[in-house]
Amino acid sequence: MKPVIHVLGLGPGKGYITLDTLEILRNSRRVFLRTEIHPGVEDLKAMGIDYMSFDECYEKGTSFEEVYSEIIKRLLTLADEYGEICYVVPGSPMVDERTVEELIDISKGMGIELDIRPGMSFIDAMAAELGFNLCNIILIDATDFDPHRINTSMGIIISQVYDRFIASEVKIKLSRIYDDNTLVTVISGAGNSDIMKKADIPLYQLDRVEWIDHITSVYIRPVRFESKSRYDFVDFKYIMDRLRSDCPWDREQTHESLKQYLLEETYEVLEAIDLKDSEKLVEELGDLMLQVFFHGKLAEEREIFDIYDVVDGISKKMILRHPHVFGDVKVKSSDDVLKNWADIKKEEKGISTQTEVMQSIPGNLPALMLSYKIQDKAAEVGFDWDDVDGAMEKVYEELEEVKEVYKGTEKERIEEEVGDLLFAVVNVARFLKVQPELALKKTADKFISRFSYIEERAGIKSQKLQDMSLDEMNVLWEEAKMNKKGKKNQK
Repeated sequence: MKPVIHVLGLGPGKGYITLDTLEILRNSRRVFLRTEIHPGVEDLKAMGIDYMSFDECYEKGTSFEEVYSEIIKRLLTLADEYGEICYVVPGSPMVDERTVEELIDISKGMGIELDIRPGMSFIDAMAAELGFNLCNIILIDATDFDPHRINTSMGIIISQVYDRFIASEVKIKLSRIYDDNTLVTVISGAGNSDIMKKADIPLYQLDRVEWIDHITSVYIRPVRFESKSRYDFVDFKYIMDRLRSDCPWDREQTHESLKQYLLEETYEVLEAIDLKDSEKLVEELGDLMLQVFFHGKLAEEREIFDIYDVVDGISKKMILRHPHVFGDVKVKSSDDVLKNWADIKKEEKGISTQTEVMQSIPGNLPALMLSYKIQDKAAEVGFDWDDVDGAMEKVYEELEEVKEVYKGTEKERIEEEVGDLLFAVVNVARFLKVQPELALKKTADKFISRFSYIEERAGIKSQKLQDMSLDEMNVLWEEAKMNKKGKKNQK
């Protein structure tokens, strides 16, 4: 026969053990408690039920993970030795009980039968004491949680607040999403009127409560939208819904009308990055995110897709295209990552030729960027110069061809040759690992700065630019190169 482990719960305190659990305990001679430090243990003592606890593991372990691992190891050994044992935990076995979660996973492959019996949890006791609905609750383990995954519109229970040190860590994490003065309820021994303690305090005082112990939890009430000090993605979706419903301008927008704003916001993000201005970058990324949510909302109204489909799609794409992160593929460098990405993308889109790869590049990209990407795709199959010298020679060759036609009248031929020259220059930039679009933008900014210097200097001399000779302006241009408004010592 398979070894059997009966997994039972003591409930939140004295008097909460179910009749079903009591019957199993009375008929068992091998009872093991995760911890003896719990009010419900008094019921076992009163009924004369013999037991052993794993509190020794807590004394020797250096982390909860180590303690839980040792407890499970001992349970499996005991089950194999005795054939049938009881494992008793505080509260309910299936509510915030990590040892039971791990035991379920491990026992599957070891031929051990788990008999898990439901029990009353500390959450039930807290709900009765504090008067909240369990349908609107999120349960969080104080020892391991990401505050940014909390939905502040829901009620939050934080368990395992064992001591003031953990309370301090919880306070620091929560302060990232809640105001320091947010009212929280600290409660110990919920469901045990003789030992229960509770206090409503502002969040910043959480680690100052002196009576925090192993049966302490924290409850945070749902925060109304109008009262929030910090908003999340769920809130932003609500805001977008309200804008489309109540704002005349937002109601008028379409995918087509928003194109200009999407482009503008993208360039403003790039500007913030160039300026190394973190505050501006936060603002501009928010503006760009608004455009993404806006397009998602427009599609949702037409029942085509919504913002959640967008998030789902990009999540699946990232998982699929990063098999070295989410799978067992091994990579040695960034080049390997890019190659895998390109191969997976081809397979996804059913692309079989490199020409199709080039044709899949969005044609409305800025021309310099488009040229760069096309050349990059050609290089993937070896259609490329050996080094930058070959690319440079091509620039000179194309320049000579421009010289041959620029004085003529064949506008199409001139346009073609100038295009070839620009394409060749982009190739040089690619070899030098310079993004031509960004390089040209910086040069344009530099030109404006130096031209501004010329105009300012002319103004000081009471001269108008249109009255100055080119030689006079060139003198000021050279000054600008040495001036703080230009690139110093750049020729």
